[in-house]
Amino acid sequence: MLHRIIIPAMVMAATAYAADLTSIPFADAAGKETSLKAYSGKVVLVVNVASKCGLTPQYEALEGLYKKHKDQDFVVLGFPCNDFGNQEPGSIEEIQKFCKASYDVTFPIMGKLSVKGADQHPLYQALTGKDGAFPGDVRWNFGKFLIGKDGKPIARFEPTTKPDSEEVTKAVEKAIAQPKP
Repeated sequence: MLHRIIIPAMVMAATAYAADLTSIPFADAAGKETSLKAYSGKVVLVVNVASKCGLTPQYEALEGLYKKHKDQDFVVLGFPCNDFGNQEPGSIEEIQKFCKASYDVTFPIMGKLSVKGADQHPLYQALTGKDGAFPGDVRWNFGKFLIGKDGKPIARFEPTTKPDSEEVTKAVEKAIAQPKP
């Protein structure tokens, strides 16, 4: 059974969720199949990103959060998404070049995928689908999902919740402090 707690910053916490997110395949930036299993034992912040969005400056805070905690079993995974207003129309090479040149992004950028609609990727189906950890469509670019070291979803943060907000940083630090499974 899924339990959700909604607090002012639109953070939702899942206390029990059975789906195994770690086995869902997705492509990395090189087109090679991978999954969250490759990040086993790490806290993962999954973010749908876009280069031509009003929220694109969040890349800077995402990079800061990543650099601050990357040596503590934490990683940010950026999933380019063109589902909202055609704000990520470029190729993966163009996206990576933009991220590096504009925000010096060093966290992994994955292959493009859809986070909603008929082409919704299975990872996002498991996160936001009817039986997902946090039912309800991703509302815009820079929606964030925190995945624990055990591969289970912990929290969802709406796109306007900044990566360096108190809500996100506290949730990340609490997840990092948990023992490895």
